[in-house]
Parts: sequence; C-alpha cells; structure tokens
Amino acid sequence: MQPQGYRKFRGIRAQTKPMVLQTEPACAEFNEEPNDSWDLIRGSGKMVYVRKKAPTMAMGLFRVCLVVVTAIINHPLLFPRENATVPENEEEIIRKMQAHQEKLQLEQLRLEEEVARLAAEKEALEQVAEEGRQQNETRVTWDLWSTLCMILFLMIEVWRQDHQEGPSPECLGGEEDELPGLGGAPLQGLTLPNKATLGHFYERCIRGATADAARTREFLEGFVDDLLEALRSLCNRDTDMEVEDFIGVDSMYENWQVDRPLLCHLFVPFTPPEPYRFHPELWCSGRSVPLDRQGYGQIKVVRADRDTLSCICGKTKLGEDMLCLLHGRNSMAPPCGDMENLLCATDSLYLDTMQVMKWFQTALTRAWHGIAHKYEFDLAFGQLDSPGSLKIKFRSGKFMPFNLIPVIQCDDSDLYFVSHLPREPSEGTPASSTDWLLSFAVYERHFLRTTLKALPEGACHLSCLQIASFLLSKQSRLTGPSGLSSYHLKTALLHLLLLRQAADWKAGQLDARLHELLFFLEKSLLEKKLYHFFIGNRKVPEAMGLPEAVLRAEPLNLFRPFVLQRSLYRKTLDSFYEMLKNAPALISEYSLHVPSDHASLPQKADVL
Repeated sequence: MQPQGYRKFRGIRAQTKPMVLQTEPACAEFNEEPNDSWDLIRGSGKMVYVRKKAPTMAMGLFRVCLVVVTAIINHPLLFPRENATVPENEEEIIRKMQAHQEKLQLEQLRLEEEVARLAAEKEALEQVAEEGRQQNETRVTWDLWSTLCMILFLMIEVWRQDHQEGPSPECLGGEEDELPGLGGAPLQGLTLPNKATLGHFYERCIRGATADAARTREFLEGFVDDLLEALRSLCNRDTDMEVEDFIGVDSMYENWQVDRPLLCHLFVPFTPPEPYRFHPELWCSGRSVPLDRQGYGQIKVVRADRDTLSCICGKTKLGEDMLCLLHGRNSMAPPCGDMENLLCATDSLYLDTMQVMKWFQTALTRAWHGIAHKYEFDLAFGQLDSPGSLKIKFRSGKFMPFNLIPVIQCDDSDLYFVSHLPREPSEGTPASSTDWLLSFAVYERHFLRTTLKALPEGACHLSCLQIASFLLSKQSRLTGPSGLSSYHLKTALLHLLLLRQAADWKAGQLDARLHELLFFLEKSLLEKKLYHFFIGNRKVPEAMGLPEAVLRAEPLNLFRPFVLQRSLYRKTLDSFYEMLKNAPALISEYSLHVPSDHASLPQKADVL
C-alpha cells in the first residue's frame, strides 16, 4: 500500500511528456527548414536535429519538486497526532449537535405548552366574559319581568279591594272542591283510630266533662249575680262606672270544654256615668295603625251632651289664639279629677287598660267583703296579669276557677273591647295601655248556635273540636305551651263549617272530619296563614249583623307572629307534629276495652 503523497507524485510523473527527438529525415518529412529552434546533434555517424525545450524542462522539474514536497508534508507518519484527532472531533461535534437538538426540542415543547396555556386562559376569560354578559342580560330581563309582575299584582290587588264582592281566596274557599283534599300523604302519614275507638274514647274522656259543665255554669252564674249586685250597691251612680249583667262566652257556653278544671269566661260590660259616653275607634276606621295593631282599637271618653266629634275642634289641635265658638276651651275635656275617675290615661281622653284593671279588682274585692259571710268558701285572685281571674277555694281543698272580664261594648253591636282575654290570641303585649283587643266571642257563640240548626241530628262538628282540643291540651302538658291554642282550632272549625255541606257533618263521619280539621290546621301552619273568621270575610251570613267596617276590613292573619318569630314558629310546628305522632297511642290508651260491635257516636248537646 503506497502513501497518498506517492500516488499524487505518480500522477504527476505520468503526465510528464518525454523529449521529442527527431532525425533529419524526419525533419524533412515536415517540409520545414531547420531554423533557430532546432539544435544539431552529431553523433554515431548521424546528425540529428533536436527541438529546443529548455523552458519546458524547467517547469517540469519545478512540478516534480512541488509534488515531492507536498507528498512529504501530507505523509501520515509526519504528523500522526493531528491526523488522528479528526475522527474524535467529528464525534464530539455530533454529540454536541444532538444535545443541542434535544435542548431545542425541549424548548419547543415548553413553548408549545406555554402557548396552549395562554390560549386556554384566553378562552376561559372569553367564556367568563360571555357568561357575565349573559347574566347581565338575564338579570335585566328578570328585573323587567319582576317589575311587570309586581305592577300586575298591585293592579289585581287594587281591583280586588275596590270591586271584588267576596273575601280573598287565600282567606276562604267558596266551594267544597276548594277544600284541601285528603289524598296524598298529609299529616306525615297520620292514621287515626276507627270509628268505634273514637266513639268509645269520646264517651270515656270527653262526654263526662260536658255533663259536668251544666252544673258548674249553674253554680257560678248564681254566685256572680250576687257578687255583681253587691258591687253595684257600693258604687255611686253619679261618679262611678255602671256595671251591667254578665255574658257567658267561650267553650263552657259553646259545649266543647274538655280541660280540667272547668273554666268559665264571663264578660262584664260597664259604662261611664252621665253625661259621658264611650266612643270606640276601630283600627279599620280610617286611622293608620301598624300591622301588629290590627284587631285592636281605642276608646275615647266624650260628653254625650256636647257633640265635639262632629266639630273641627274635636279633630284638630287649635292654637293658643284660637277658640271654638260652639265649644269653649273648658268644654273640650272633663276636668283632670274627672278624667282620673273615668279611668283615662294621663293627659289623654282615651280609656286606659291598666286603670280599668285596678278599678275592677278593687271593686270586686270590696263587693266580696260585703257578701263573704254568706258563703262557706273563700274567693281569691288567680292571675295577676288578668284583671278578673278569680278562684273559689272550698274547705275540702277543691277549687273552681273562673274569669270575670271587664269589657266595653262597641256601639250597638255584639263586639266587645277587652283589656286581656287569655283564650283569644293576642300578638304580644299592646304597645300602648290605651289599646283594647276586639273580641268576637259573642258572634262566635251565635254562629255555632245558628249553624247547629242546619246540621243533621247528632252532628260531629263539636266532637271534632273537643278531640283536637284534648290532644292539644295533653301535648302542652308534655312539651309546654306553644304558639298554637284552642282558639286556633276553633277558628279552623268555623272555616270548615262555612265551606262544608251540612250532610258532611253526620255522626258517622267523625273520623273523616277530624282528619280534615287537623289537615287544615297543618296547611295553615306550613303557610303561616290562618285568617280570622269574621274580619274581612264577606261570606259570613248577613243574619250575623256584623258591622260593615269589619266586613270591609282586610283579612287578619292570626299566624302573623310566626312570620316574625322563627323560634316560636319552629317550636309550634315541632309540638304540632309531636301531637300528631302521639295521637293514635293516646286515643288508644284512653279507649281500653273497646266493644266488639260498632258503637254509635254520642248525641251532642245543643249549644246554649
């Protein structure tokens, strides 16, 4: 194997042309005469012409030397290290290029991920902006619809108040099909006992209390007559209040009392001495009152011989330099001493409930001291917050409670203003001592007595009320009192009596009507709406003789305190459902030894 330089040298040598030697005959062949470019060479008996090639030879030698030098320089043995590093440098360069390529690929991946992230963020921002724009459009649309609905609701409400003849459909339903159905799962799946169990339960636990009520009423009426007569004898008719005959109201006089001991409620109307009179002012008489004062009124004391109510001086406050020509300054109001005797509030013409309570308790105490020697029992006040809560204590240790409640008649109607009535719901303590609660107890008794004439013999309406009141009383003893009272049960029954047909109250339908009464009460509790039976109810028969102002008034929601007091509402709802849960077991426990045959339901006594 020859070196590379040697191969190059051989290539150069191969290209070197030899000198041209031509003889004279040859020269003659060219037909050219010899000149200076030819040299004559003599030898061996011949004469030879040789072409002059001096410059060509020099160039050839130079080329030979150049080839030799190049071969020496490029020989591999002369510079072995430099020639050996060429492959190593190429591998390192390749490795560096591969590493650089990997870095570029990683950087490219990172950039692609960054671009994807930025694109996702941009898309998210665009989506959020689009959702915000859609929400704004939806909110604007919703606000528009809310405004239109509110305007429509107000228009309907105004039309209803001005033109509708009947009461609000929320207050009452006009037909039987508007009643709450018994389908579905109302009352949390309550299953009442059968008719025989209910009938036996009524006989053992309720009918006995009804039989004792007549004897209790007879005894108390005789005693109260004597007590009030003694009170009148001690009063001065010229300066003191005049007490009228009592009026029996509530469950004892409506024949559905079940609580023990039996409790009578007696209204005692009183009137001022002449020449004064009471002028009642209802909450719906045109004056503006808060919502929690609806159902209340004020009683103004005026002189009957001086009709200041029709004069402007009785409605506006005159200045110091003005004087009414019809009524002098001194005739505007009674003297201060007379106002105190008339039980008015300080610096006011309106009757004060606290003053009336003090006067009535003092008068009863004086009257009892005058007749105490005639009886073999003691008389004491029962509750300090009720002006006429009394208790007869016998020597045997038994006692008989009753309530004498001072009331004021509202004009010539059967409405009465009371300072406090435990059985009727009141929305808390009155804001002012001049606020009097309006009682419809006499109208309620009259409605039950009128309705009984149209019902079948032995109707079960009062039996339903008695059983429901019994369950509520037992539950109150277990869990304590709640916002639900027997007056609410009575109000619910009055609504059902007005809605149901007379044939639906037959004795054999006691279980169905009791279930419906409890369901009606549950629905009212869940909706927080139980409207007063008389106020704003135009479906009440005209024969009742209610004042027109009461019929035109807005319906009064008896469950309005539940809207404002959440804790009271939660306690009442829990107590109600606990009562429903305990009802089957309680009725069964009080109805042991049920007869095998179907016992007929007892006949109800007429309302007195």
